[in-house]
Amino acid sequence: MTLIKTSILSAISTAIKIIAGFVSIKIVAVYIGPSGLALMGQFQNFISMMSGIAGAGVNSGVIKYTAEHYADEEIKRKIWSSALQISLVLIIPMAIAIIFLADFISLKLFNTIQYSSIFIVFAISIVFFVLNGLLTSILNGQKEIKKLTILNIVGSLLGLLITVYLVINYELYGALIAGVISQSIVFFVTLVFVLKSSWFKLSMFLGSIDNEYRNKLLKFSLMFLTYATMTPLSHMYVRDYIGTNIGWDEAGYWQAIWRISETYLMLITTTLSIYYLPKLSSIQDKSELKSELLYGYKIIIPIVITMALGIYIFRDFIIQILFTEAFSPMAELFLYQLIGDVIKIAAWLLGYIMVAKAMVKMAVISEVFFVWSFVGFVVLFVDMYGLIGVTIAFMVNYFIYMIFLYFSLKGHLNG
Repeated sequence: MTLIKTSILSAISTAIKIIAGFVSIKIVAVYIGPSGLALMGQFQNFISMMSGIAGAGVNSGVIKYTAEHYADEEIKRKIWSSALQISLVLIIPMAIAIIFLADFISLKLFNTIQYSSIFIVFAISIVFFVLNGLLTSILNGQKEIKKLTILNIVGSLLGLLITVYLVINYELYGALIAGVISQSIVFFVTLVFVLKSSWFKLSMFLGSIDNEYRNKLLKFSLMFLTYATMTPLSHMYVRDYIGTNIGWDEAGYWQAIWRISETYLMLITTTLSIYYLPKLSSIQDKSELKSELLYGYKIIIPIVITMALGIYIFRDFIIQILFTEAFSPMAELFLYQLIGDVIKIAAWLLGYIMVAKAMVKMAVISEVFFVWSFVGFVVLFVDMYGLIGVTIAFMVNYFIYMIFLYFSLKGHLNG
């Protein structure tokens, strides 16, 4: 499937995701306000981090090796059964730890133990998060793009309905619990799609761990777990830093602009994950790899620039539609955030080469360094310029990251 065809299918599901995401943002903004949105961001980062750790970060490896060995059923059995068992080893102890530490975690994230029960619910349902991630990764590697598109649409609509109902009735508590319940329900939808696939056999997930593919998957595990822990932790720190030094409403403004970026960039990031990783994984020739990369820049970057420019022009209108009058001070954050978004996607196009080619050491070191250099830039620029310094830090950090990737990967593109 070509990049353009994948982009069209991604656009369909992403358009629905964007609409559902924006409606969800509006509901949350109206009922819990800027400070509540900031706390919701803290919880979402926690969910992301714990789910990533519980899944052992093997999903990118599953996509890569499933795509590479598309026609070899025996190798795929080794990949899938190894991935499942690696994940299951971590789920039980993690769930028990979260249950026992629920009060402590709630106090650290929300400054109250009022929300401890949410972490207990999450601990019980974390197995569904992990299994859903594994099954969708297999669908991706099997190049079942249409099924992934439908799953994304169903997941978006279910998440929206659950969020709207719970937020309206239970406000912040409802917003937090919605993030747990919706993902658990989506797993059962994914399971139905997988069971109906011609390639599905239960035996493909059974058997002992294969040492060769265990080690290969764990290479990706190291890369993903670095991202799954470092990025949420840094965002939690940044949000807490803003809340402590400026105010929690201001932390909510940053969370709001971040949600806008995440939502409109779904078109691009979905295309990259569905198309680029399997595609780059299958390319061995350097000239072909370079050609594919340049093709990606030619198609994707103009789209990102156009979207970012449109959002900047209509930023005041967007704030009115998506949020409330209480969020109007966030207008100053758009310029540098949107410039940073363009640079971010330009960097990610390069960064996917590291994942596709399993460049573990480089990926881990660069991720750790640039995640925490962002935090350092935040502290520096917030002290200098106030809240807008967060978006300046975002832009500067991704620019340096892009330059680093360019010079580090030149040898893999030329030869």
